[in-house]
Amino acid sequence: MSQNPVKLQPGTPAPDFTLPDAEGKPVALADYRGKNVIVYFYPKAATPGCTTEACDFRDSLASLQGSGYEVLGISPDGPEALAHFTGDYALTFPLLADQDHAVALAYGAWGEKLVRGEITEGIVRSTVVLDPEGKVKLAQYQVKAEGHVAALKDELGI
Repeated sequence: MSQNPVKLQPGTPAPDFTLPDAEGKPVALADYRGKNVIVYFYPKAATPGCTTEACDFRDSLASLQGSGYEVLGISPDGPEALAHFTGDYALTFPLLADQDHAVALAYGAWGEKLVRGEITEGIVRSTVVLDPEGKVKLAQYQVKAEGHVAALKDELGI
C-alpha cells in the first residue's frame, strides 16, 4: 500500500488542476479565481453515499452560490459515468473526472481506507474550501456523506 498523502493546510495555495467534466470539456480551477470554491472528492458516482452527498450539494446550491460559493465534485469516474450521474439526479454543478486520481492525491483525498473490513486504496471522502485567491480556507477529510453539507454550511456561516 502507498503512504497516506499529505493533507492540505488552511492558508496554503491549493494545487491547480484542469479536468474533463461530464461532457469531456476541460474545467480549470483557475477559471474560478475570484470566487470561493468548494471542491469535494467522492469515491464513485451513483453509489448510495455519493448520491446522498451530491443531492445535498444540489439542494443547497442556491444558498451556497448566494453566499458566493461554487461547487465542484471530483471522482475517479470517467466522463460517461459522470454524465449518467448528472442526468439521473439532475445535478446542477460540474462533476469532474480525475481518472488517474492525480488531483485527489495532490489534495490529500487519496489513500488507504477501510471498506467492509478490508484496507483498500481509493478516494477518501473529503471537502476542501478555497478562497477567491485559490488558498485553502478549510480542509476536511474522511467526512460522512450524510449531513456533511449542512455541517459545512454551518461552519462557513451560510
